[in-house]
Amino acid sequence: MRQFKTIIPMPRSGIVSLRAALVGAVLLPFLTATAMTAWYSVDYLEERTESRMQEDIELVARAIRLPLSHALERGYERTVQRALDSAFSIDRVFGVYVYDRDGHPLARSGTRDAPIGTDRAARIASRGETQGEFRQAGSEEVFSYFVPLPDSGGRIAGLLQVTRHGSDFDSYIQSVRTHTLTVVALSGFSLVLIIFFGHRWTVGRHLSAIEDGLGRIRNGDLNHRLPLRGPRELRMLAAAVNRMASAILLSRKELSEQQQREAELEERLHQSEKMAAVGQLAAGVAHELGSPLSTIDGKAQRLLRKDDLSQPVAAAMHTIRGEAGRMERIIRQLLDFGRSNPLHRRRMPADKPLQTALRQAASEAAERGIRIVFDKPPEVPEIAVDSIRLQQALGNLINNAQQVARTTVRVGLERYTDAVHYVVDDDGPGIPPELHAQIFEPFFTTKRVGEGTGLGLAVAHAAARDHGGRINVEESASGGARLRLILPLTDKEAAQ
Repeated sequence: MRQFKTIIPMPRSGIVSLRAALVGAVLLPFLTATAMTAWYSVDYLEERTESRMQEDIELVARAIRLPLSHALERGYERTVQRALDSAFSIDRVFGVYVYDRDGHPLARSGTRDAPIGTDRAARIASRGETQGEFRQAGSEEVFSYFVPLPDSGGRIAGLLQVTRHGSDFDSYIQSVRTHTLTVVALSGFSLVLIIFFGHRWTVGRHLSAIEDGLGRIRNGDLNHRLPLRGPRELRMLAAAVNRMASAILLSRKELSEQQQREAELEERLHQSEKMAAVGQLAAGVAHELGSPLSTIDGKAQRLLRKDDLSQPVAAAMHTIRGEAGRMERIIRQLLDFGRSNPLHRRRMPADKPLQTALRQAASEAAERGIRIVFDKPPEVPEIAVDSIRLQQALGNLINNAQQVARTTVRVGLERYTDAVHYVVDDDGPGIPPELHAQIFEPFFTTKRVGEGTGLGLAVAHAAARDHGGRINVEESASGGARLRLILPLTDKEAAQ
């Protein structure tokens, strides 16, 4: 059987894989959205962090505001200084300063570079409002928070300035930014690994199995079936491919059976044409030779009745009659082979035609010194056959066997579930395997000239074929030939 070849072009290697498509269509948009979300989140966190750090300074300033206002109103300079020192001792505070209402510095604690000018301090104090700002103090950026200090009458008596390192803001915000970006990067990397290994575990290995199975089917192994594993969609795909392979296999089987039937019909037509030609030839030969042969045989028979015939002449007359009889038998075989009469079936014991053929072959077997053994089965089935055609076919098989046998021809009848086998064995030289298909051809014979016409097995083969059966050629147990005529038991099987 020829290999099944596909004409579907293979995909180009430049087409992206499913994994790459997932990365491009799912992961990249997700990471982009995550990065944008992280960017806005970091920006929001920076604003909130900066606001929270400013609130810390405001809390410190508000905590010492009232004690400073009270001490400033009564002139308690030591109390003012102690309050400033206590505020400066807080880690978040870079410097603390107190100004009078005119902007002159009264006390400080911390770095000398952070105080503001007198005029600016006076303007801030005169507004009577709290405010915060970033400014440069020497080589550092600081955040300053200003709180007016009112006296008991509610008038502005001074100004409090609390400062903090600007680098505190930057380092904390940078820490938040780094942490956020690290989380985003690790999340993206984790997603890449999840998609890679998840695709391999849930989809990739099953797709590889499907690809391997499709390769086997493409190379002609239509009996291979894809495993139904993996997600539901892949199972459905594998099941569809299996159904397709089954349909192709069924179609090929039906096509092969149809081709076989067509070949058998063609062979039958060829045989029919041969038989028609032989029948026409036989009719002509019988018409042309029948009367002369009868005349020759009759003349020889009358001459043999004379008493004064010499021995040589009598022997010659017997030879003439024998050869004339042989020619008549050849003509009858030609007529039998060319005859296309329809079968006249009737049910009978399967051994009945065989028993008749054995009785007819007994005399010739005795002349040849051949022993014919019939292995009769204990139970004989009934079979619907044309007894004359089957008897003729079996007789030809037995005659052919005893012509080549050395001592014994063994005949058997075997019963099977759906068929009956007529078996004829001989202990002759056997039939070479290369001649098994040729021995049923008309006029083909392996015997010497004068020992056979080459029509006996052809007639038997035609009878078996017309009954819906066949003849198999095998080797017998004694090393000779075994011809097995197989006929179906039912009329339906015979018709097929």
